[in-house]
Amino acid sequence: MKAVWRLLVLALLAGLALQLYFVARIALMRVVNPESTAFERSEAWQVAKNTGTLKWRQQWVPYAELSDHLKRAIIASEDASFTVHEGVDMDALEKAWEKNTQAEQRAAQSMSRLAEGKSKTPAARPPRIVGGSTITQQLAKNLFLSGERTLLRKGQELLLTLMLESLLSKQRILEIYLNNVEWGEGVFGAEAAAQHYYRKPAARLNAVEAARLAVMLPRPKYFETHTGSGYLASRARTIAARMGGVELP
Repeated sequence: MKAVWRLLVLALLAGLALQLYFVARIALMRVVNPESTAFERSEAWQVAKNTGTLKWRQQWVPYAELSDHLKRAIIASEDASFTVHEGVDMDALEKAWEKNTQAEQRAAQSMSRLAEGKSKTPAARPPRIVGGSTITQQLAKNLFLSGERTLLRKGQELLLTLMLESLLSKQRILEIYLNNVEWGEGVFGAEAAAQHYYRKPAARLNAVEAARLAVMLPRPKYFETHTGSGYLASRARTIAARMGGVELP
């Protein structure tokens, strides 16, 4: 029995030590830019495994030097309540669940009609499944977590999200996010994306370019080879129309 209690105490101490480690790392991000993230490292090595070449394009750009168009486009596309929520947007999660459920039902109905001979081809599905995660949640995943989907990892994500929101300003969270998020194979951060797709600095992106980059973000590898996609153009117009009402942190 004593051995069990020792194990429980050791587990609690280990958990506490891990949380203190994350708190220290996040607090340090107030003044020090993270060199790379867990997501970036795994993606870069996956590319190297597939191609034999380690591709990694990234350049840190301070918040003030990032295009306001891009900031507004990302918030409008990824997290409309970013400036007011405390890390998790329950309304967005509920809406995402409803939309994804409806999309699955439409896909199932389409396949059923195809099987019954009532349709020759299944109905086209949009290239994006609604996620519902906030920018802060996405940053928590990119900074610290793997891509596995388990209840334990989701719990870790929520805890790290709350830490980020408690220790960093909204402006700093958005700055780190925009400098680390992936925009295609080996392309990390807004500056690398602006240079890769538009041959210009991130500071000079116009509203249309910013909207297109925001639409690409959930599936950069898909849109990198489908830049002429009708969905990309249509969705970009929708995002551009929303950008005018977005307040920046």
